[in-house]
Amino acid sequence: METVHATAIAIDGAGVLLRGPSASGKSDLALRLIDRGARLVADDRTVLTLRDGCVEASAPPEIEGRMEVRGIGIVPVPSCGVATLRLVVDLVRAAEVERMPRETGAALLGVHVPMMRLDPFEASAAAKVRLAIRLTPDEVAR
Repeated sequence: METVHATAIAIDGAGVLLRGPSASGKSDLALRLIDRGARLVADDRTVLTLRDGCVEASAPPEIEGRMEVRGIGIVPVPSCGVATLRLVVDLVRAAEVERMPRETGAALLGVHVPMMRLDPFEASAAAKVRLAIRLTPDEVAR
């Protein structure tokens, strides 16, 4: 088990881990995805657990079902509890996003999880995350 500084959401049950430093847009992108039907798993701190060869994400109990929305405060948000991670999204500036990236992955708890780099403030950022989930195989490569 490991706690990471990241926000996690679930899109149609598939877990997505949004990573980046403070103020990088994790909660903002998660809120846009939630507004379009995704579910919150954890905001800002995410607990990663290995189960049956897969990495599961969940919230620490003290922040479960709550999200910090800049300009509003900490608000209750319906959450789904636990999600198996199928994608890691590293949030970076637009200049750091490769136009034609090679397939990459992140090693989480010794498990390979597909990864992409994304500027979270692009108008298409939420659509790109949804597309990437559809293109990611159901079975995470081990």
